[in-house]
Amino acid sequence: MSVIVLKRIYETPSPDDGCRILVDRLWPRGLSKENADLDEWDKDIAPSTELRLWFHHDPALWQEFSEKYMKELHESNLGHGFLKRHKNQEKITLLYAAKDEAHCHAIIVKKYLESIK
Repeated sequence: MSVIVLKRIYETPSPDDGCRILVDRLWPRGLSKENADLDEWDKDIAPSTELRLWFHHDPALWQEFSEKYMKELHESNLGHGFLKRHKNQEKITLLYAAKDEAHCHAIIVKKYLESIK
């Protein structure tokens, strides 16, 4: 079973990151694909465009966003395929670009993936 951790994509890549997967729908500003050092970019597991635009990183909407996003993830059922593709990874680092690390969708992705393992 893989250990899942979170990291901002702007932090320096490390060999300790394991499998590095970007979970944002949009490419991070100011970062070249070469410097991202990604193993995968999974846009589909990111929040829908509608949900992302509604939330707009407003901490006051965090609780409602979390519930709506978790519902989206369960309804899409993408997590089982994600875990199956990465079943041989010891460590998965979910990468995200958001500045607000306490109100970031990657927290919900991690929680979701750990709940369906």
